[in-house]
Amino acid sequence: MGTRKHDGAQLREKPQLIADELRASIVSGELSEGDWLGHEPDLVERFGVSRPSLREALRILEAEGFITVMRGVHGGVIVHEPDERMTARTAAMVLQARNVALSDVFEARAQIEPLAARAIAGSRRRKSAVAELRMLVAEEEAALGDPVAFGVANAAFHERLVALGENQTLAIVAEMLNEIVVRAVTAVSCSADVVGSLRTRRRGIASQHHLLNLLEAGDATAAEEHWREHMAIVGKVMLGQDAATVVALLDHHR
Repeated sequence: MGTRKHDGAQLREKPQLIADELRASIVSGELSEGDWLGHEPDLVERFGVSRPSLREALRILEAEGFITVMRGVHGGVIVHEPDERMTARTAAMVLQARNVALSDVFEARAQIEPLAARAIAGSRRRKSAVAELRMLVAEEEAALGDPVAFGVANAAFHERLVALGENQTLAIVAEMLNEIVVRAVTAVSCSADVVGSLRTRRRGIASQHHLLNLLEAGDATAAEEHWREHMAIVGKVMLGQDAATVVALLDHHR
């Protein structure tokens, strides 16, 4: 009786073990984007498991975005490397599940971005970084009349600002928040009256231009202080809206 229970536990664990092994190979770089793992019978033989166990393992990995299972005669299992978008979607769902306050998300951004601004201002590559950010601001200016497009362009500026700070960990965190940020800016732009929302967007862009001038001048302290003040104001604008939690924001249709 006890043996059957133990065997059952082992059978239940087998799909997870297969998924863990394949996931580790993908994350380590042993398997690359687009690699073909073979057909289902090949994998059944490779891992020495039943077809149901293999299919459960593949289901786990496909749900996580690590593979695509192609059906049919010419099908098979195709590898996908993990990327920031995958992480972002997962993070957004976790925040939604925990009913996290929107203020929490903006506080995180308000802590991260001024540090990135300081890092860019002190970088030898700040001129090329500023040139790239100016192009993103131009995209925002071109989208001033379209709340949805402006939200996407605005989030791209904030996300790239952190990435150019050259701290990969902070850049990944910023990417994780991107989906929420896009929806927040869109929600504000769509809910405010047209004149007011356009004025708010223009003021935001003017503040971005000022930041870029400080970055180009290499004034790290002033850049950090200005952007900390900017983020505080942005937070007040966002948090003045009805969407008080991430779950409310994610329910807002873009």
